[in-house]
Amino acid sequence: MLVESPPEPRAATAPAPPNRRATRAVGLLVSVGILVIVALASIAIGARGLSLEQVWHGLFEASGTYGDTVVADRLSRTLLGVLAGAALGLAGAVLQALTRNPLADPGLLGINAGASAAVVTAITFLGVTSLSGYVWFAFCGAAAVGALVWFLGGSRGATPVRLALAGTAISAALYGYLQAVMILDEAALGRMRFWTVGSLTSATDETIVQVLPFMAVGMALALSLARPLNAMAMGDDTAKALGANLNRTRALAMLAATVLCGAATAACGPIVFVGLMVPHVVRSFTGPDLRWILPYATVLSPVLLLGADVIGRVVARPAELQVGIVTALLGGPVFIFLVRRRRTAQL
Repeated sequence: MLVESPPEPRAATAPAPPNRRATRAVGLLVSVGILVIVALASIAIGARGLSLEQVWHGLFEASGTYGDTVVADRLSRTLLGVLAGAALGLAGAVLQALTRNPLADPGLLGINAGASAAVVTAITFLGVTSLSGYVWFAFCGAAAVGALVWFLGGSRGATPVRLALAGTAISAALYGYLQAVMILDEAALGRMRFWTVGSLTSATDETIVQVLPFMAVGMALALSLARPLNAMAMGDDTAKALGANLNRTRALAMLAATVLCGAATAACGPIVFVGLMVPHVVRSFTGPDLRWILPYATVLSPVLLLGADVIGRVVARPAELQVGIVTALLGGPVFIFLVRRRRTAQL
């Protein structure tokens, strides 16, 4: 991907008028309301039809009936979708700011590839078969690749171009390894096929408990970087003049994105385009200020992920279409549109 030039300085730092800030705040509250509605739809709508009475009973008066069990499964699935969507959207927004490339996503720095390669290795060579077993391999793989990209990108001297090039090269190598192992080992291919497309179907309370601490830390860290990333968007020299510590900000941004994307990928598999689409769309109505982009991306990314999951349950009844496939089908045309629009704007 081409690295875009940084935005004009005033666009990144000029304070918004009071009426615009109020509009953004109201919009954020509306976004939270939309998320609540989509989450309720995720619990109520599925491949197996349930009445509203059954859904209500399963939520508040569970007694072990078939409907209660289905609602409990959907509730875990919805909670994981909210967490994973928020993590992917926030990671995408941070990486777009870090690389100064509005078309960047968590896959750009090889984090998805690292998690996938680690899971394939665990299944093929170590005999790990349970989700609770390879969650940790996925997370460690993502963290290892994040550290390697930071090192190859120049560590303290890292620049957006170096980080993007290092991530692209590592991703290509790891995906080649992943495909080779899966082709040579049919058993691994069978166990991995659902995980590699991205899915929420295996969501359990245990999985949520395992990834929740990492996601909470990553979200807190990412949201705290809004101001220094705003300064970096104005250029390195200006950011230094404003007192921003470039090396520390880049290192913390890499850490936050790695933790968020690694935890989401570990729990759900490599889900694409969520971290690309939502921050880019959010930027179109919030402007370049990351103090608003990051909260909006945190709220609206789960809307996209849960909405795609609901669509996947409905269109293929009584079977299900995995959420990673739906987001890819939705994201492909959107990505092409965004690229063409940017090219047109540059002409």
